[in-house]
Amino acid sequence: MKLIHPIGLLLLSCIFLLCAVVPVRADLRREAEALVNWKASLASADESLGSWSLANSTNLCRWSGIRCDSAGHIAKLNLWNASLNGTLDQLDFSAFPHLKELSFGHNGLHGTIPARIGNLTSLVVLQIADNPYLRGAIPRSIGQLKHLALLNLAFLGLDGTLPEEVGNLTSLEELSLNSVTLTGSIPLTIGMLVKLDFLDLSGNNLTGTIPLEIGNMTELLHMDFSWNYLEGQLPTTIKYLTELQFLVLSGNQLGGHIFAELGNSSLLDTINVAKNNFSGLFPSSVCVGGALRTVSARYNGFTGIHQQTFQNCTTLQDVDFTANNIVAELRDCFGEHPELAIMAFRQNQLYGSLLNDQGEVFLCNLTYLSLLDLSNNDLNGGLHECIGDLPSLIFMDLSRNSFSGVVPFSCHDSLYYLHLANNHFRGTFPLGLKKCKSLITLDLGGNHFSGTIPSWVSMSLPTLKFLLLSSNIFDGNIPYQIFQFRQLQLLDLSKNRLTGPIPDNFTNFTGMIQEQETIHTRFGEFDREEIEIVWKNAGRVYNLWKGPVVGMDLSDNYLSQEIPNGLTALLGLRYLNLSRNQLLGSIPKDIGNLVLLESLDLSQNQLSGGIPPSFAALKSITVLNLSYNGLSGRIPTSSQLQTIEDPSVYTHNSGLCGSPLEDCVDSSTSTQNDASQAEDREALWVYCFVAAGFILGFWLYWGMFMFSGTWRCAFHQYVDNMQGKVTKKMHSFKSCLRGRLSACLFGLQLNEKQLELVGSEK
Repeated sequence: MKLIHPIGLLLLSCIFLLCAVVPVRADLRREAEALVNWKASLASADESLGSWSLANSTNLCRWSGIRCDSAGHIAKLNLWNASLNGTLDQLDFSAFPHLKELSFGHNGLHGTIPARIGNLTSLVVLQIADNPYLRGAIPRSIGQLKHLALLNLAFLGLDGTLPEEVGNLTSLEELSLNSVTLTGSIPLTIGMLVKLDFLDLSGNNLTGTIPLEIGNMTELLHMDFSWNYLEGQLPTTIKYLTELQFLVLSGNQLGGHIFAELGNSSLLDTINVAKNNFSGLFPSSVCVGGALRTVSARYNGFTGIHQQTFQNCTTLQDVDFTANNIVAELRDCFGEHPELAIMAFRQNQLYGSLLNDQGEVFLCNLTYLSLLDLSNNDLNGGLHECIGDLPSLIFMDLSRNSFSGVVPFSCHDSLYYLHLANNHFRGTFPLGLKKCKSLITLDLGGNHFSGTIPSWVSMSLPTLKFLLLSSNIFDGNIPYQIFQFRQLQLLDLSKNRLTGPIPDNFTNFTGMIQEQETIHTRFGEFDREEIEIVWKNAGRVYNLWKGPVVGMDLSDNYLSQEIPNGLTALLGLRYLNLSRNQLLGSIPKDIGNLVLLESLDLSQNQLSGGIPPSFAALKSITVLNLSYNGLSGRIPTSSQLQTIEDPSVYTHNSGLCGSPLEDCVDSSTSTQNDASQAEDREALWVYCFVAAGFILGFWLYWGMFMFSGTWRCAFHQYVDNMQGKVTKKMHSFKSCLRGRLSACLFGLQLNEKQLELVGSEK
C-alpha cells in the first residue's frame, strides 16, 4: 500500500477541520442573530444588553447573561431581573438546540408564552417567574421538554388549566406554578412525575379533589396546594409519601377526618391544614417521627386532640388550633416542649388552669415562646409572675377567659402586644407594666381594675398605639399626661367612673392629629391582632389588619365642663364617643375640621346652643347621635348629613328643627310678615275712616244749610280741626287695594243709611 506523503496528510487534516468549523460558525451566527433580532423587538431592556450586537458576534460567549458550552454554543441564557419590557413573540427558540437553562424571571414581559418554546428540547431549567403581565395558557408543547428538571412559572398572569402533557416531564424534580390563577382540576397525569421532590400549586383557582395518583410521587419532600378551591377528603395515598417534610393544604374546602397514617413520614416537619372543613380527632401519629415542628389547624372543626399527640413531641415549635371545637384540658395536650415558639388555642373550648400536676406553670420553661394566644376559652386561676420573664414573648392574648387575681408580672422589651381583656382581674393599674417599654397594644378592658389611671403611662410606654381600659372601675380625673402619647391612635376609657374635665392639650397627640394608614403588626403572617371596641354604635371585634382605626371613646363616665376645642385638631379621628357624661356648653365651632370622622356620639349630655355650621363639612360621617341634650336652632344640611335620615339622632333637643325633624319657622320673616299685616290693617281702617268721614261730612254739610246757620258754623269749625289730622294720615299711605275698597264701600253704604235715618228724625 502506498503511503501518504506527510505534507498531503497535513493538508487533508486541514480540510477536515475546515469542514467541521464552518457549520459551527454558521450555528453561532444564527444564535447571535436570534438574540439581536429579539432584543430589537423589545420596548426596553437593561443597559447591560448593550453588548448584544452582530458586530460583536465573535464574542458571543461574553455577552451579558450568556454562558456557552465547550463547543461555543449558548447553553445558559439568564436574564433574571434585566428590565425586559416586551414579548417573546420574536424570539426564535429553534435557534438554540443546545440551550439547557432559560431564566427570564422578574421582568416586564407581556403577551403569551409561545408554543414554539417546545423546540428547546435540550432544556433542563425553565424559569419565567414573576412576569405578572404574561397572559394566556401554559402551552401543551411544554410536554416536549423531556429533559426538564426545573419548571418555574410562578407569579404569572396565566389562566386556563394545567395541561395533561405535564405528565410527560418525567425528569422533573421541581414544579412551581404558584399564583398563576390556573383553573380546572389537577390532572391525573401528575402522578407520573415520580422524580418530583418539590410541588407548589398554591394560590390558584384549582377545583375538584386531590388525585389518588399523588401517592406515586414517593420522593416528594414539599407539597403545597394551599389557597385553591379543592374539596373532598384527603387521599389516603399520601401515607406512601414517606419522605414528605412539608404538607401545606390551607385555605381550601377539604373536609372529613384526617386518616391516622398521616404521620408515616419520619421526616414530617410542617403540617398546615388551616381554614378547611376537617373534623374529628386530630391524628395522633403526626409526632411519631419526632421531627414535627409546625402544626397549623386553625379554623376547622376538629373536636379533640389525643392526650399523647404532642406529649412527647419535643421538637414542636409552632402549634395553632385557633377556632375549632376542641374540648380538652390544656395541660393534657402538652408535655416538655423546650423549643415551643407559637402556641395558639383561641376558641377551642379549653378549660383548666396554667398549672401542671405539680402546681407549676408549665409555660414558664418555654424560653423560645414568642406567641401565646389562649383567648376565648374557659381557663381560670391566676397568672404567675414567671410569664413576664419569658424573654422571647412578643404577643400574648389571654382575653375572654376566667382568669382572676392581680396581674403580678412585668415584661421584657420584646413584648409588643398584651391582651388581658374580659377576665376577672382586679387591683390597681398593674405597676409591673411600667417596664413594658415596647408595648404597642395594651388591652385591660372588661375587668375589675380600680383606682386612678397613673400619670406615668405615656412616659413609660412611649410606643403605645392602642390603649383600652374600658369597663373597669377606674375613677378620678383623666391625667393630662395621657394626651402626651405621640403614637397613640386609639384611646378607650369608656364605662368607668372618671370625673372632672377632659384635658385640653393635644399638641403632642400626633397619632390622632395625622391621618393613619392600615396597621401591620410586627408578627408577620399572624393576622390575629384584634381589639374589641364600640365602632359605629355597635360593639365589635376589630382586626387591625383590615384598615386604620383611629378613635377616642370616653363615654359612660362622669366627665363634666365643656368639650375642649383642642379636640378639633385631631384630624386623623375616625370615631369620637363622648356620650353619657355630664358635659356642658356648646359643640366646638370647628368640629367640621374632622373630615375623616365616620362616627360621632355626643348624646345624653347637657350640651346647649346650636349645631355649628361647620357640621356640614363632615363628609365622611355615617353614624351620628346628638340626642338627649339641650341643643336648639336649625340642623345644618349637606349631602352627607342628608344620608342620615333617622330623626332619633336629634330627638330630645326641644329647640332643634329642620330635616329630618320638622321644618323651622323663620323668625325674621315671621316678624316682617306680622308688621306688614298690621300696617295693612291700619291703612285699611284709615281709608275706611276717610271715606266714611267724607260721606258723613257731605250730608252734614248740606243738612246745616238746610236747617240752621248755627249748625253750619259749628260744622265748619269741626272740619277745620279734622283736616289737619286727615292730611297727615294721607301722606303715609299711597293706595287702597281693591278688596279693601270693597270693604270700605260696604262700610260707607251703612254710614249713608245711618245718616238718612238721622236726617229723617231731624
